[in-house]
Amino acid sequence: MDDVLIIGGSFAGLTAAMQLGRARRQVTVLDTGLNRNRYAQSAHNIFGHDGTPPSDLLATARQQLTTYPTVKLAHGRAETVSGEPDEFTVQTAEGQSFSAKRLILAYGIVDEFPPIPGFAESWGKTVIHCPFCHGYEVAGKPWGLLYSSPMSLHGPVLYSNWTDDITLILDGHEIIEAERHKLEQRNVRILDGKLRSIEQNNGQVRGVTMEDGTQVALAALYAHPQNHPSASLHEQLGLETKSTPTGSMIVVGDMQATSKPGIFAAGDLSMPMHSVTFATNSGSLAAMGALQSMMV
Repeated sequence: MDDVLIIGGSFAGLTAAMQLGRARRQVTVLDTGLNRNRYAQSAHNIFGHDGTPPSDLLATARQQLTTYPTVKLAHGRAETVSGEPDEFTVQTAEGQSFSAKRLILAYGIVDEFPPIPGFAESWGKTVIHCPFCHGYEVAGKPWGLLYSSPMSLHGPVLYSNWTDDITLILDGHEIIEAERHKLEQRNVRILDGKLRSIEQNNGQVRGVTMEDGTQVALAALYAHPQNHPSASLHEQLGLETKSTPTGSMIVVGDMQATSKPGIFAAGDLSMPMHSVTFATNSGSLAAMGALQSMMV
């Protein structure tokens, strides 16, 4: 039996594994290999590693973990979970079984791409969700913002740090006149119709075409698609969750503890704001939380 089973081997999960490995605890990391940011060509705002491809960062972390004899990396998709502190059991879709005293859920979320031609091909390249992560490379160029919820109306204010050429694509949604007036005062162009397609070349956005044939040249399109957890273990465990503007998250308290004893959550699954740095921080906290919970 492991001390800790970490479900999800991306940035949060591997950070937790290293922390626990250095504490000489028996740890298994169960991972599908489908990290959420695998679409991105580079990761930014990471101290000492700005611009490094996410796949390179993860490969380096996995290699470094091999130096810790108490840490094991396993490939598989967690399917079912049962038990309680000191006797959790996880079964995988591949027929494997794992047992552990504590659980760290770090299996992340999955983005639900809308059926817009060009969206999936450009996601993580120039169809993006975070200006802090990817805005610098397209600064000073025309940006689009695809409306998804009232939260979208806050985007143009933030984006003005990078560009003064912003087009809001309402995609068939309605906004009140007061909000429209605020945006127009900021020189935000507003397109009321539905988006037909994103014109792109190898993921590099060139512009968009509306259903009425209107075309607008763009260098980037900001979008916030709905998302959902990549597994259902938190539901099986009856963990408390809450809604976010684009999906849901597991509620955590101090040291990333969930609503059930012995279970911790980290990464995108446990927070409304998503980035590599947030994920690694939460993974470190979850590891320390799990460790402390075994010392009482």
